[in-house]
Amino acid sequence: MIRKIRIAAATFFMIAITLLFLDFTGSVHAYLGWCAKVQLVPAILAMSIFSISIILLTLLLGRIYCSVLCPLGIFQDIFSRKKFAYRPSRKKLVILRYVLLAAFPLLITLLEPYSSYGRIASQLLGPIYLCANNLLAYFAERMDSYAFYSVDIWMKGTGVLSIAIVTFLAVGISAWKTGRGYCNTVCPVGAFLGLLAKFSVIKMRIDKDKCTSCGMCAKGCKAACIDSSKKEIDYLRCVDCFTCMANCPKGAIKYATAKSADKPTEEGLVRRNLFIGTASLLVSKVAAHEFDGGLAKLEDKQKPQRAKPIIPPGADNFRSFHDRCTGCQLCTTVCANQLLSPLKSTKPTISFERGYCRPECVKCSQSCPTGAIRPITVAEKSSIQIGYAIWKPELCVADCDLCVRKCPTNAVQKVEGKIVIAQERCIGCGACEHLCPVRPQSAIYVEGVETHRTV
Repeated sequence: MIRKIRIAAATFFMIAITLLFLDFTGSVHAYLGWCAKVQLVPAILAMSIFSISIILLTLLLGRIYCSVLCPLGIFQDIFSRKKFAYRPSRKKLVILRYVLLAAFPLLITLLEPYSSYGRIASQLLGPIYLCANNLLAYFAERMDSYAFYSVDIWMKGTGVLSIAIVTFLAVGISAWKTGRGYCNTVCPVGAFLGLLAKFSVIKMRIDKDKCTSCGMCAKGCKAACIDSSKKEIDYLRCVDCFTCMANCPKGAIKYATAKSADKPTEEGLVRRNLFIGTASLLVSKVAAHEFDGGLAKLEDKQKPQRAKPIIPPGADNFRSFHDRCTGCQLCTTVCANQLLSPLKSTKPTISFERGYCRPECVKCSQSCPTGAIRPITVAEKSSIQIGYAIWKPELCVADCDLCVRKCPTNAVQKVEGKIVIAQERCIGCGACEHLCPVRPQSAIYVEGVETHRTV
């Protein structure tokens, strides 16, 4: 029974987090956005109470996080279908594991498991999801239905796509050959939680009097952490999948405290404790289209050479943003106007070739699980300056005035035939740059600022 509860909870989180990275409308985030906020590293970076909850949960129940909440861990379970024998921890791999844990602050963008899965989902599954959506939109339109609408499918960054492919192959092959080998060799989060799980109150325990060393528990263990000959479990690697309990023909394995391991009457109480502990993470929900057609495209716009990149409203400044952002790509998925994309790294920046940053949209700030983009209100966003416009008179078309008419803050004015920009009023939304009819370079563009300010 306890294994079925674990599988049901893991299935829910896997589907929910995958949908967060695939849903381009942002509607899923209103209901399931909290699933991203209960991931360990994002919760720590956001200084959320969930980080403390996960640590306490691990000290109480073991690595439940790895078997229920972590999408990359569940992803490995999908690929690891064959049976595995017990593998003693090799000294070199143990050293590697803790070296990577020590270096985790430097490698957080590449090794953080939630962000790694986010890149796989958004970069590899995302285009397939969008193709299916566009196919439905095509047939719906022919039946005079507008329940679906087509969206552009484009490559947001070759670097992040390459990392997603390498991660998918590395983790998938590792899972096929070694089960949870990636979790227990490379993943720094797994190494950290493994250290805590060693001291957990409730854990898998073998009744040595009942155990016959048949090896059935070890064969089904994807973490390869059970030595059936010695009747021992390596708690540094055990992820509490409960498969060994289900496979043991003698009922010699219990998930219990040290004192209650031999008392089957306590089993129901232990199950209830597990359910309550896991359900406590589900209690707190954090609640939290419009496109401009513009003018007909003659040719694609090119990104201007900005001296400083533009970071999303709520990011506040470069240092805070880059210290907290793990490059999970969740904000790039929910951005309705497709402004956010990873440029030279996995961390997203804003560009206005496909739309502009609408003052009424705050989806990226509401979805960010790490606090790299803090939650802001619509009223707050309308006064945050993320950049300022610069006019290039040599490219401007006479008597166009489109940038003047479309500026939401009236920062762009025309005086004696020249464009004048009140930079103290400009919020850098990019409406002028995006709607400018000049191709391939706009006659007006937005330059980023290092620190956002209120105008």
